[in-house]
Amino acid sequence: MLWDLIQQCQISNRHNEVKSLEQRVQSLESELYTTRSLLETLMQRLEQRLGEDLDGDGKIG
Repeated sequence: MLWDLIQQCQISNRHNEVKSLEQRVQSLESELYTTRSLLETLMQRLEQRLGEDLDGDGKIG
């Protein structure tokens, strides 16, 4: 019975770790989206300011 209790605690801890990992991944994905959006805006503004195609997409801005 003690062994079963230990195993149940380990399973519960693993479930919490997985949940925490999923939350961390979701947070990192959100941060990545925000960073990409900021970089795209920055690139557009730099291209407009400098008048050059910096990202190689064939257009300025």
